[in-house]
Amino acid sequence: MSDSPWGQSRRTTDADEVDYEIRGQELQFVEIELDPGESAIAEAGAMVWKDASIEMTTVFGDGSGQQGGGFMGKLLGAGKRLVTGESLFTTVFTHHGTGKARVAFAAPVPGTILPIRLTDVGGRLICQKDAFLCAARGVQMGIHFQQKIMTGLFGGEGFIMQRLDGDGMVFVQMGGMVVERELAPGEELHVDTGCVAAMTASVDFDVIRAGSVKSMIFGGEGVFFARLRGPGKVWIQSMPFSRLAGRMLSAALPGGQRRGEGSILGPLGDFIDGD
Repeated sequence: MSDSPWGQSRRTTDADEVDYEIRGQELQFVEIELDPGESAIAEAGAMVWKDASIEMTTVFGDGSGQQGGGFMGKLLGAGKRLVTGESLFTTVFTHHGTGKARVAFAAPVPGTILPIRLTDVGGRLICQKDAFLCAARGVQMGIHFQQKIMTGLFGGEGFIMQRLDGDGMVFVQMGGMVVERELAPGEELHVDTGCVAAMTASVDFDVIRAGSVKSMIFGGEGVFFARLRGPGKVWIQSMPFSRLAGRMLSAALPGGQRRGEGSILGPLGDFIDGD
């Protein structure tokens, strides 16, 4: 990070170098500064504003230009994005003027935009399916399949997660506050399955039972925990969008859930309270 508020990425081999600044607290957006000829890619609909010299182009796939295989390669790349919760299209923003120009992208839900340089995490990041917001041109998006059936069924994100490859800067969106943990070899961390936001490829992701039968039924923490085993980095989000949406839906229904949330005592709590 430079002395100015702009964070500058190092020159990379394939991806464009970009400067950036993340603004806001709970409702953040990232402002990216481009030199002439540089490009940024973003999820469709994420743009907030741009300078007039930045041209916007919609393409199939991830816009990295590295799928190969002509139209079929682009179609395959677009299909990968579709199964990871993204749209078929990516928007590419290229600066065709002189000097510097800026473009801004916003996360669709309250939370945190996390900048990650892929060279700092071994060139690959595994994250929740809808985490990608924007990146420097040259970053590739793919699919990460859970190898273990139990993890795929009960791991919170299903069988398919999102894989980001390359050597450039990516910006991923996560719900609520985010905590980064560095796990030593063999070190384990137990996390609510929905709160696993991202991890490096070296981390082993599995699920374990959440204690005794009594704890699983009445504890309100679900039936399984995510077990993350190092070495590697993990990022944990405090408020996944699925949890936020569930609370909002529950509150909107008649006799909205207010007591014993997340456990079998929810409706019973309202009855005891006289609701």
